[in-house]
Amino acid sequence: MRTDRIEHLPRLPQRERTGHKGTYGTVLGIGGSRGMAGAAALAGKAALLTGCGLVRLAVPDPVLETAAGFYPELTTLPCPAGKKGRFALSALEVLLEYAEQATAVFLGPGLGRSAGLDILVPSFLRQNVKPLVVDADALNAVAVFGTEQMMKNIIFTPHPGEFARLIGSAPPPEEQLDERIAAAAEFAQRCRITLVLKGHRTIITDGKQTAVNSTGNPGMATGGSGDVLTGIITSLLAQGFTAFEAAQLGVFLHGAAGDAAAERYTEPCVTAAVILECIPAAVRQLTNI
Repeated sequence: MRTDRIEHLPRLPQRERTGHKGTYGTVLGIGGSRGMAGAAALAGKAALLTGCGLVRLAVPDPVLETAAGFYPELTTLPCPAGKKGRFALSALEVLLEYAEQATAVFLGPGLGRSAGLDILVPSFLRQNVKPLVVDADALNAVAVFGTEQMMKNIIFTPHPGEFARLIGSAPPPEEQLDERIAAAAEFAQRCRITLVLKGHRTIITDGKQTAVNSTGNPGMATGGSGDVLTGIITSLLAQGFTAFEAAQLGVFLHGAAGDAAAERYTEPCVTAAVILECIPAAVRQLTNI
């Protein structure tokens, strides 16, 4: 299988003098559960820092106040929950209604696992029509029920373990880059998605075109880092980038923010919150390229 290697980065658009928050898109974030509400909040804050106009977090009702308490810029939407503080299967209808009001959606950070979620997630993927980033436990739910009959404009952002569950076998190791690209591209083309296979050299592919990211460092191997990436990519989708462009540019910005964080605090001291703090430096770097 041949995939064209894309080396150039898309450019961030200039802000319009007459623009308002609706001009730059609304992100709906779906995630959070008891004990993991911060994951959805990290993704939401990252989306705002990358330029979208509004972020609304749909979270299980028991963790609504917790999620709302992280960042005052995020608005929160309550959803039906089960006894353990995770989304109930009955939340599907309200989530689809919330998605209708959004420009782009992310699904997965802090979601948790349950039998109901293993049904809710693929059902949402089949019925949602908005550009969508699928991450974390949402990917594990997809691995249970498969990837058939999904809508277009979907981005998967698995780490190697999640990718192994999606394809049913271990992917080629990091040092076998060409084989790794081939496996990622085959999966992306078969499922008609854009894939972000995270790692030392993160691969972005839709099966026809491929990019390998050049930014990032080992300090980014920290809890919540992937949630930040999810928010960045979804923000770019909401601002009108194609799925491949949003994934490629989002991965670059995420890694550049991590590099700025490592330079400022050293690699062992990088946390997801510090990566958030350094997103503006990454955006400035991109505008100066």
